[in-house]
Amino acid sequence: MANDDSGKIGINTLLAHSGNNPHDYFGFVNPPVVHASTVLFRNAASMAARSQKYTYGTRGTPTTDALAQAIDALEGSAGTIVVPSGLAAVTVPLLAFLSAGDHVLIVDSVYHPTRNFADTMLKRLAVEVEYYDPHIGAGIAALIKPNTKVVFTESPASNTFEVQDIPAIAKAAHDAGAIVMMDNTWATPLYFRPLDHGVDISIHAATKYPAGHSDVLLGTVSANEGCWKQLYESFCTLGCCSGPDDVYQVLRGLRTMGVRLDHHQRSALDIAGWLEGQEGVARVLHPALPSHPDHGLWKRDFCGSSGIFSIVLAGGGQAQQHAFLDALRIFGLGYSWGGYESLAVPVWLGDRVVATARYEGPLIRLQIGLEDVEDLKTDIRRGLAAAAAA
Repeated sequence: MANDDSGKIGINTLLAHSGNNPHDYFGFVNPPVVHASTVLFRNAASMAARSQKYTYGTRGTPTTDALAQAIDALEGSAGTIVVPSGLAAVTVPLLAFLSAGDHVLIVDSVYHPTRNFADTMLKRLAVEVEYYDPHIGAGIAALIKPNTKVVFTESPASNTFEVQDIPAIAKAAHDAGAIVMMDNTWATPLYFRPLDHGVDISIHAATKYPAGHSDVLLGTVSANEGCWKQLYESFCTLGCCSGPDDVYQVLRGLRTMGVRLDHHQRSALDIAGWLEGQEGVARVLHPALPSHPDHGLWKRDFCGSSGIFSIVLAGGGQAQQHAFLDALRIFGLGYSWGGYESLAVPVWLGDRVVATARYEGPLIRLQIGLEDVEDLKTDIRRGLAAAAAA
């Protein structure tokens, strides 16, 4: 944008215009897609001093800067790095802020690849990993040790959608000198701005809603002023940069994210509410529903909800779960979410060590896409009928 009006304009206007000034590029409304490795210096002195904006492709180009600046406008962050996947958006900041002998607290309902990284790579690097219950809130203070450097949050929780009291956790962490990271992929910065609630580093799988079309892998990590320098220096050290075509695809997807998210939200709420009255469904795990035990906390902190939630079948086991999934014709069976198409996956909770609540039956996670709601309901009815007959 030509002027810094990010605090005065609506979100869809911000999404449409943030990230670059067209008049910096001869009036073209989109930034150039710069394919770069080598950058030439004007002379030996500028090369020795590195006294120019761009020095090498891994450290950024006009394309990556455009996306990073757009994300900063949404997050209210001091800086953003762009990495090749959502998982890289998790691993890079953990590597940036943890050292051998440190202790990290991670919510037990975390995205499984995050747990896998912690249980393998971090432990191999002599980082002490401990998991905590998503409902712990301010009680996390009792788990914080002198060597606790990071508290890693994700809210709502992957697959089971518990809502964490992020401000209370952030206060306890900061009182002990630890920093707080949050995987905010579910809400996006449109419906929750982590840095406004005490989080230091906000993480997104831009693969999901920002890209929006199931054809790009990308991640973003945004930091406040206090953490930005260390995050950026670690990012440069790791060399974990993204290709310009993928970056551009996400920037393009960002322009329509507001209208897409609104559609995802309305359709998902319609279907989730309808599912509460369907035979064969024991529970619907969607924090924006008044029936959800954490609805009050969600309503306090969030200003919207996205298109992904889970259902608990009324009894049965894997046979019923698989029968439901195999009967679907519109919902695809595939991981990821945030694209235009509806998806369904079986939920496995066998990796939990603290949040081990029992459910009435097997869980199924639904990503509600952009299809017509009545068609999706018909498809779900097929699944429920198949589960009942299994």
